[in-house]
Amino acid sequence: MSAADNIATILSSGARLTVPLAFAACGEYVAQRAGTLNISVEAMMLGAAFGSIAVASATGSATIGLVAGALVGVAVAFVHGILSHRVQINTFVVGLVLNALVLGLTSYLITVSTFTGHQVWQVNVPGLRDIPIIGPMLFVQRWPVYLLLAVIPLTWWLVERSRWGLELRAVGENPQAADVSGIEVNRRRRQALLWCGLLAGLGGAYLAVGEVGSFNQNMTAGRGYLVIAAVIFGAWRLGRTLIGCVVFGLADAMRLALPALGVTMNSQLLIAAPYLLALLAMLVFATTHREPRALAQPFQRGTT
Repeated sequence: MSAADNIATILSSGARLTVPLAFAACGEYVAQRAGTLNISVEAMMLGAAFGSIAVASATGSATIGLVAGALVGVAVAFVHGILSHRVQINTFVVGLVLNALVLGLTSYLITVSTFTGHQVWQVNVPGLRDIPIIGPMLFVQRWPVYLLLAVIPLTWWLVERSRWGLELRAVGENPQAADVSGIEVNRRRRQALLWCGLLAGLGGAYLAVGEVGSFNQNMTAGRGYLVIAAVIFGAWRLGRTLIGCVVFGLADAMRLALPALGVTMNSQLLIAAPYLLALLAMLVFATTHREPRALAQPFQRGTT
């Protein structure tokens, strides 16, 4: 293969690997703007990946599986919201427990279940798919990729232009003042978590029924944590967050492509590369940009 073909292959792979990160990052961005550092995004993605394949296998429809995966993400978000906002358990503890629970549960279920593989259909845009490098990367994709193109502006509009988004940002910055003005702080935070669950579920389901067509143990392999890093990388701005997803997606694509291209590197170093990059991004951007003032701070009425 020529150098141009190699570059096209890496870029195309990077685009596909960016999609599940971008779906989940749109949700995590909303949750963090509301003041919730949602650690359970990994559980949402992993549970959705398993649920999508299980339902697709049972129904014979990858699209139904995709919807089911999104609903699994919402279910995890609902549990997280109840435990952290109603029962008032530490949100970090809730997130870590949910991640461990879903990892253990899916690891067990995959050993006692047999599923048939299913993938959502691919869309080839006539004419545009023939553009060198860009065509295969952008215009030969599974259909949920084009759904992402609607999710991104919708998420931006919800946060930046709607009344709901104004209240959401208020509870992320100053929940006590928001409460005095009549905004139900924890309800808004739970709603943000549900939006995160929906989109993280779509991301995990896309990974299973869009990209791979099957489910493997620990399939998300820490991508939920990369999503959290992407939001920090993006300085809590949606556009920059998506750039972070692209960077991490390309790093993952390089990890997969370099051995196939004959480049010899330590395999463990290649596996660690996207996470090392995420750590570096967090170290740099977390110290140079201000997060929402109430991020990760629990709210109880009457507290200061």
